[in-house]
Amino acid sequence: MKDRTGDPSAVNIKDVAARAGVSVGTVSNVLNRPAVVRVATRSRVEEAIAELGFVPNASARQLVAGENHTLAYVVLDISNPFFTDVAKGIEEVTEGEGLSLFICNSDQSEAKEDRVLERLTELRVRGVLITALDYGNRRLAQLRHLRIPVVLIDRTPDLAGDWCAVGVDDVAGGALAMAHLLDIGRDAPAFVGGPLSVPQLGDRLLGARKAITEAGSDEGALLVLETTSPTIDHGRRAGERLLGLPLARRPNAVFCANDLLAFGFQQMLLRHGVRVPDDVAIVGYDDIELAEAATVPISSVSQPRHALGRSGAALLLEEVHDPDHEHRHILFSPELVARASSVQLHST
Repeated sequence: MKDRTGDPSAVNIKDVAARAGVSVGTVSNVLNRPAVVRVATRSRVEEAIAELGFVPNASARQLVAGENHTLAYVVLDISNPFFTDVAKGIEEVTEGEGLSLFICNSDQSEAKEDRVLERLTELRVRGVLITALDYGNRRLAQLRHLRIPVVLIDRTPDLAGDWCAVGVDDVAGGALAMAHLLDIGRDAPAFVGGPLSVPQLGDRLLGARKAITEAGSDEGALLVLETTSPTIDHGRRAGERLLGLPLARRPNAVFCANDLLAFGFQQMLLRHGVRVPDDVAIVGYDDIELAEAATVPISSVSQPRHALGRSGAALLLEEVHDPDHEHRHILFSPELVARASSVQLHST
């Protein structure tokens, strides 16, 4: 048998059968109906699979490199318009190349992310773009081992390592948001967001603290209301927590780590008669359409969502066409869009 272990993508079911000394049908049964195969035979086949690094191919036929015309974009939360806007940017590039795009939702679950990546590996997609919860997932390394290009979306260069990546300077974005609130005279700020283990959200908090320090204020005065998920519902819950504070301890300015949180937070405050921005000024992040459409239009730090998608897709196609290309990192700068949720109080 020809040794193909140097190229895992070329290993097929016939190679496994030859290594195990069984028929192709027996290998197929081990993969699909293991209960019908004797334990000893099944063990030999499983050992051969491990030795050869064979990954079962879910396609109807074995796809050789370059034949598959499908790319995949794995997102943290498909309900967040930020990711659908990024996907539109990806499609603007890939559609002209005759490629199809799968949108896969990890739903902020590491277990689901792992299953999605396992499935994409089996499908031998042409390439993967991903905004990940766990960038150390062994499935990502397996994709690279199989010569399937991967580009990290919304990942900063300092964390990207030896991968192609596009991202936004979230530390700068967090500083923009907090500096704006301080500039309009708010002296009791809060941060709403999380989980802070997500690098982008942690960076936004870091930027907010940086702005407070640079303004000569006490960083310890920042109230941090950490959430377990960056969603509208968790924004409402954070609003409830603020309303539960004594009036004297309530912040007069809040920076929310994304616009979904800001929308839910503002909704809760308005429902209980808290005036925005008179009592509490609010700034969000991402500048999705929902921010401008809110009852009180929400100030937000704008990310170039379509540009992130387009740039990520371009990097992926570079690697698809030239596996030996040099990995690159692209970092965008955010901008603040001020709206009615944070206008300065008028003197009476």
